[in-house]
Amino acid sequence: MTPDSKIFVAGHRGMVGSAIVRELHRQGYTNIIMRTHAELDLTRQNEVEAFFSYEKPEYVFLAAAKVGGIAANSAAPADFMYQNMMLEMNVINAAWHNGCRKLLFLGSSCIYPRLAPQPMTESCLLTSALEPTNEAYALAKISGLKYCEYLNRQYGTDFISVMPTNLYGPNDNYHPENSHVLPALIRRFHEAKQSGADSVTCWGDGSPLREFLYVDDLANLCVFLMNHYSGNETVNAGTGKELTIKALTELVADTVGYHGRIEWDTTRPNGTPRKLLDVSKAKALGWTYKTELPDGLRLTYDDFIQNIIRTER
Repeated sequence: MTPDSKIFVAGHRGMVGSAIVRELHRQGYTNIIMRTHAELDLTRQNEVEAFFSYEKPEYVFLAAAKVGGIAANSAAPADFMYQNMMLEMNVINAAWHNGCRKLLFLGSSCIYPRLAPQPMTESCLLTSALEPTNEAYALAKISGLKYCEYLNRQYGTDFISVMPTNLYGPNDNYHPENSHVLPALIRRFHEAKQSGADSVTCWGDGSPLREFLYVDDLANLCVFLMNHYSGNETVNAGTGKELTIKALTELVADTVGYHGRIEWDTTRPNGTPRKLLDVSKAKALGWTYKTELPDGLRLTYDDFIQNIIRTER
């Protein structure tokens, strides 16, 4: 990409999309196209085709998605599959038909099998069963990845994909019921601190192992891959480090300043027992993450206080 390349960031208001916009601006890219959902509904094929026909973006970062945690995915699998499949296929197909030079599709590490060998390499995709609690979302993301691969094979496009681990950072979704584990913990501990609650109850038993990547680091990788990588196989995005959910809750509580008891509701699901990405491919390409979890958590909690709590008052 050159500084004046025409770049469309789909999903620029979300955590990942907004981070990509920040990174593009930081690196001096000036011709960035953005549309809100009200201006362009990516699940509507005619709207997407009209947009691409008019704007003709040269590069596309497809960060738009319907996302949520275990509760949201379990409650509405049909919605997660339909909305993600529709927006992915519409954007990728329209990009191809309108001569887009390169597209980067953003997936999720949940595409890999529930019991995949750890750490998970890119080649373990579709080797065994998925995690049932987010199967619908995973199937949609796998379809987007594969559609990019098939277009490359059949039509010679240069469409790539990146599969991030669990993400966190500024502009996350802190909804009490529909958020992922880390933002949910930040809100829960913050509210417990404010109310003086003696204890906070978390789902499961705290044993699952998880990896977390600060979203600005992912954005840096996305721009890096757009400029330096072409290939049909996806690229994992992570830190290569993991910790238990129990250790994570303690770290979040400490960051927030909550000092009450942490209790566990073992009637609630744990989700996938372990989910660590093999990030050797990204490292071999010349990229590595920069933000350690304690530092990223402090930045994230500051953003929560500044931009979430203030707007809710």
